[in-house]
Amino acid sequence: MANDVWVYIEHKDGDITPMSFELLGIGKQLADGFGSSVCAFVIGDKVDDLAKEAGAFGATKVYAVEGDVFKGFRGEAYAKAAAFLLEKYKPEIALFRATSMGTDVAAAAAAQLGFGLCTDTIGLAVDGGKVKMTRAAFGGNYSVSVVNEKAAPQIATVRPKAFAMGAKDASKSAEVVKESFALADADLATKVVEFIKSATAVNLVEADIIVSGGRGLGSDAGFAMLQELADLLGGAVGASRAAVDSEWIPYEHQVGQTGKTVKPKIYIACGISGAIQHLAGMRTSDCIVAINKDPDAPIFKAASFGIVGDYKEIVPKMIEKFKGKLNK
Repeated sequence: MANDVWVYIEHKDGDITPMSFELLGIGKQLADGFGSSVCAFVIGDKVDDLAKEAGAFGATKVYAVEGDVFKGFRGEAYAKAAAFLLEKYKPEIALFRATSMGTDVAAAAAAQLGFGLCTDTIGLAVDGGKVKMTRAAFGGNYSVSVVNEKAAPQIATVRPKAFAMGAKDASKSAEVVKESFALADADLATKVVEFIKSATAVNLVEADIIVSGGRGLGSDAGFAMLQELADLLGGAVGASRAAVDSEWIPYEHQVGQTGKTVKPKIYIACGISGAIQHLAGMRTSDCIVAINKDPDAPIFKAASFGIVGDYKEIVPKMIEKFKGKLNK
């Protein structure tokens, strides 16, 4: 138990996304290195379905805290419950996704427990009986490996899609341990009045295909064309900071050091020069297709495929070709 590896199952109002379980694969590898087990822990109003899914994705045991106070996400409440579980069972390490919700819970729990926190981890391995955590530094040009020398549990947030998603096996199940944790609204300093969904919300982090635009688009009109291509491919539209600063597209679409970090299967960069700040957010994409009029644009150095030309001529041809292929 003391050297088990725990994975936090992130969800929103009980709605499950498969990506919530992506850390169970690397968690299993770490647990094998310790000769222990990979476990999940979940907090929410009703957690039975979440626990069942965690078992199907490889968790041998699921620790759960549930109650009315967890019906809507409140970082403070979830962090208190997480800290309670981690302090009681003291796993070797607890892994969270490096999303806004995951980081919120992980950071607050680490502060409550007095333990260190390694954020936005891109590499995990057992080395000398400890978990070595690797994260990007200086805009992704360097990597830094750290080991938390404090007592367990160690806590780390892991960049989404940093590790391959494990296979689901519906025949597998996990033992569910429901813990009693008394927490009332009066114990919390905050109250959620309302969740307002952004009219421009876009899920870049989990998109498999991203069509992104930069200053080279020339105006906001260019993004309509990129949206058409993204919709055709079942992807999402991203943007560089220059495009966002020019108010051509909302900040929610920004990719880069000051925006979202993404790892899609295909990243199509249109009119993006390839500044280091932008590359830091998308350079680990499986395949990068760059379209730029400047043959010396830095983006071509990171690209899997490069097209020198005007996106206004190239993207419509891509749309036409894909329509022909996809409609067959």
